[in-house]
Amino acid sequence: MDIVGHVRCFVAVAEERHFGRAAARLGMAQPPLSQRIQRLEKELGVRLFERTSRSVTLAPGGALLLDEARALLTRADTFLAGAAHIRDGRSGLLRAALPSGIAGELVSAILAVLHRNQPGLEVELHELSTAEQLARMASHELDAGLIHHPCDTTGLELGPVQRRELGVLLPPASPLASHTEVPMPALTGHDLILFPRDDAPAVYDELLTTCARGGYTPDTVRHGQGDSFIRGLIHSVNAVALTPPDPGHPADGGDQDIVWRPLTGTPLAWRFSTAWPKDRNSAAVTAFAEAALEVLRNTTGVSTDLSSRPLHLRPASEYWL
Repeated sequence: MDIVGHVRCFVAVAEERHFGRAAARLGMAQPPLSQRIQRLEKELGVRLFERTSRSVTLAPGGALLLDEARALLTRADTFLAGAAHIRDGRSGLLRAALPSGIAGELVSAILAVLHRNQPGLEVELHELSTAEQLARMASHELDAGLIHHPCDTTGLELGPVQRRELGVLLPPASPLASHTEVPMPALTGHDLILFPRDDAPAVYDELLTTCARGGYTPDTVRHGQGDSFIRGLIHSVNAVALTPPDPGHPADGGDQDIVWRPLTGTPLAWRFSTAWPKDRNSAAVTAFAEAALEVLRNTTGVSTDLSSRPLHLRPASEYWL
C-alpha cells in the first residue's frame, strides 16, 4: 500500500470537503479517489469521513489524524526533495582525491568552483598518490580523483587528458641558473629528486626513461615530496628536482632561495586527467570533473594533451634503456 499517496488523498478531501474538487486537485478521477479513502480507512481501522449525498465532513477519528497526516506529508516531501538533490549532485557526499604535491592555490580553486556550482554538496577531499587513488576507486572507497598517466585505467572513465610542462629546480648559485633554459644533458652530475616510485610506478619509470633518452642519467635518485624537504636536498646534496612552473619557484630567482628553469625543447611533462569508476558517473562526480578541468585549464603551462602516447601500462622493460 502506498501509504503516502493514500494519506495525500485523505488530506486533499479533508481540506476540500468535496470528493470532486479533491480529485481535480490531485489530477485523478473521483472513483479511484473514493476507493483510496475506503482502503485507507480499512487499513487504519478508523473512519475518516462522514458522507452524505450532499456533504463530506471529517469524522472524529479523521479530525484527530489530520495534523499528523499533514506532518507526514511534509516529512515525505522533504525526504523526496533531499533524494532529488543527491541524485542531481546538489547535495550528498562526494569522496574525491587530488595528487600529492598539487599547489594549494589549485586545491582551493577547485573547491571554490565545486561549492559555487553545487552549494549543497559535501566534499570529502583527500591527498592521495595515483596508486592510492586507483586502489580506493577499485574498493569503492573513492568516487573520483585526479590521476597521473600512464597508469592502469581498467574500469575507469576519464576526463580530457591535460599536459603540464616540467622544468628544473636549482639553487641560485648553480651555474645552470644563469641559463634561460637548461639542456637536459647539462643536468649530468646532479642527483635527481623524485616522488616515491610506489606513488605512480609507470610515471616514475617514464620520467627516468625520458631523461636518459635526453642525455641525463642521474647517479642517484632521491625521494621526496614536501616542498621544504626538496629545497633542503637541492641545497645540500647537489640535487635537482623536476617540477612545473609555480609562483613559489620564480624564473628570475629574485631574492628567493630556489630558481626554476624550463628545459630545452620541453621534453618532460606531467599528463593527468580526472577519473572515476564506470559505475559512479553521478552528477556529483561530473561536477568534480568539470571543476578540476576548469581550474587546470586556467593554470599556467597546462594544455590539452594531443599526443598519441598511451594511457595504459606498458611492460616495465620499455622504460629503461
